[in-house]
Amino acid sequence: MIARCLTVLGCGLLLLLAGCLQAPKPTFDPYAPDTTLTSPDFETLEPETTITPAMLKPSTAPYQLGPGDILEIEVAEIPGTLARTFIMPDGMVYYNLAGGVKAEGLTVNQLSESLAKALARDYTEPVVNITLVEVRSRRYWMLGRVYNPGLYPLRQPTTLIESIAMAGGLFSARFSGSTEELADLGHSIVIRDGEVLPVDFTKLIREGDMSQNIYLQHNDYIYLPSAQGSSVLLLGRVTQPKAVSYKDDLTLTEAIAYGLGPSDKAYLSQVVIVRGSLREPQVAVVDFYKIMTGQMPDVPLEPWDIVWIPQDPWETAYDYLKQVVRSAAQAIAINEGSRLAGGDTGATVSVPVQTSPTPAATPAAATGAE
Repeated sequence: MIARCLTVLGCGLLLLLAGCLQAPKPTFDPYAPDTTLTSPDFETLEPETTITPAMLKPSTAPYQLGPGDILEIEVAEIPGTLARTFIMPDGMVYYNLAGGVKAEGLTVNQLSESLAKALARDYTEPVVNITLVEVRSRRYWMLGRVYNPGLYPLRQPTTLIESIAMAGGLFSARFSGSTEELADLGHSIVIRDGEVLPVDFTKLIREGDMSQNIYLQHNDYIYLPSAQGSSVLLLGRVTQPKAVSYKDDLTLTEAIAYGLGPSDKAYLSQVVIVRGSLREPQVAVVDFYKIMTGQMPDVPLEPWDIVWIPQDPWETAYDYLKQVVRSAAQAIAINEGSRLAGGDTGATVSVPVQTSPTPAATPAAATGAE
């Protein structure tokens, strides 16, 4: 009986030992094939801005002059005073004996009065006539899949549809015998003062919804990305912020590795992923520190995702979203503008380093380690 018990106990110990030998402790390898992936929960957030009635009407404010604008100036009834000039980069205009007179920010009538005062010591009650010959200080960017992308002067009130038409319309595969539009309307955006306006290009262009046909303003960026390519935008506290070309099964760990890893002071416990259109985004917060240490499975990414590594913990997803969308808009504008101007055609982006508007009250190490 004792021998039988010893035999059973010995077999049990052998089985236990064999199990330990066959099940080594898992280690985290960021370059190993992903066998377990878990999609995070995304929260849909309402956009902060809406299209207002004022956006659908041309501005009634008088035109304000700016650097580069070309003017014709003449002192009435004084022969030989007609001259063509332009406003200098410092905002000054130089004419006749008046010397430098500030013109930037003034209307044509206001500049006429300022020049008349400056010329009063040389002419008796001068009347200065000014004609705005060409507008060069007000402009907008038309970027992406149009026939003639570039920087366009905003000489007169211009709607979004008119701006696309002036750029030759949407690029299509006409050379391959297809009229299919090659612009991704679902991810097309208008950027104004660093903010993404809630313009629905699909409704505007395919459905003719004029409630989306806003009037452009100075320095607006219109971006219509290609429908045949996609990327993941990597921003925030990463060593090399960049647009990562999307490939099948791209994961969060791989994308951050393409950016050479997190930079100093990166807070890894609340990495943000923004998915979908920037005007109707979804946001998820992922604990990348636990992924790095093997405590959580990696996260699969999708085309056009934005990955944001913050510096500090924030309290709400809405605080995240505002900063991420603003930085993404700036990155897109800088990237596409540089590419159009013949700069570096690589995917590197340059955006301001994030500052935390609403830091959480909980203490946190730079790595996000618990």
